[in-house]
Amino acid sequence: MKDKISSDELDKNFKYEVGAQPGGENIKKCFSCGTCTAGCPVSEVDEEFNPRKIIRMVLLGMKKEVLSSKVIWYCCSCYTCYAQCPQNVKFTDIMAVLRYLAIKEGHVRKDFLDKVYNIDNLAQKIRLDIIKCLTKEQPVDKAGENITAKVKEFIKSQG
Repeated sequence: MKDKISSDELDKNFKYEVGAQPGGENIKKCFSCGTCTAGCPVSEVDEEFNPRKIIRMVLLGMKKEVLSSKVIWYCCSCYTCYAQCPQNVKFTDIMAVLRYLAIKEGHVRKDFLDKVYNIDNLAQKIRLDIIKCLTKEQPVDKAGENITAKVKEFIKSQG
């Protein structure tokens, strides 16, 4: 992300473009309270992912920076921010809009989207294995083997 912003590089219509998409209607309601970021599980493990900062960048018109940023792909769509936002901004939906616009405007390649899909699928399989362990449906050792095998298989499949 940039340290300095030049007004010549800003797209003043970007917030309206996001707001015109289904799910983006409430972006201008954000008053930057940071509740979305404070409750975000992704922000807890990676400080680069900051929902408040992403919304601020959209409102400022930093279209190119936002749509070409890898950070918009970090959101795990857990809806924690969605539930906690006092302004009903619906950040998870806004992330979907930003991803849609990034794809539409050619900021990401098809193979990247396939990899993101595969990562999400793997994460769900690992989550399920852990839950089965916690509910005693599966022995801990078996889950460990399954998780390691799934991660190794995934890494090999990604080239």
